[in-house]
Amino acid sequence: MNTRKLLTITVVSASLAFGVVAQAHENEQPISNADVPSAVQQAANTKLNGGKIVRWEKEGENYEAVIDRNGKQMGFTFDANGKFVSKHNESTEHKEKGEKY
Repeated sequence: MNTRKLLTITVVSASLAFGVVAQAHENEQPISNADVPSAVQQAANTKLNGGKIVRWEKEGENYEAVIDRNGKQMGFTFDANGKFVSKHNESTEHKEKGEKY
């Protein structure tokens, strides 16, 4: 495979991946603690490690707990049964969206 074709495939793949991630974050809806299933709350509590949950968001079928540890906020995503899905740096996410954070 020539270099130009490989570069084109890489750029297209990265663009598609970024689009999926950006679209997922656009579907975030703030929710209250009372609207989070107890299994999800319990799972999030296992990720605290000295931090605290500062907000909850609903992302499609998943729930995100934003946890603050020493001034750094991380988002932890769980499915409705409390299974851990992913984590990300909240400040990085907001910079990608062009927000000041």
